[in-house]
Amino acid sequence: MANSPQARKRALQSEKRRVLHASQRSMVRSSIKKVTKAIDAKDTDAARNAYNEMVPLLDRYAGRGLIHKNKAARHKHRLAQHIKALSEA
Repeated sequence: MANSPQARKRALQSEKRRVLHASQRSMVRSSIKKVTKAIDAKDTDAARNAYNEMVPLLDRYAGRGLIHKNKAARHKHRLAQHIKALSEA
């Protein structure tokens, strides 16, 4: 356990940050799932709308280091491919 005042403060800050980041990660995952569900339901318009809401969210949290930039790019690319295939079919 933290003994010095500085260590106690850092422990409190870390816990606060952990809770905030967990919430933000959950929000990102939910937005990805929303797009995936629309794709599975073959609803092109809903998928596009959900995708357009998801992209800025992914970019924002990738820029802040919450998720890796390559992971954000990978999700965006794969989901965009699925939406494109849906609209062409």
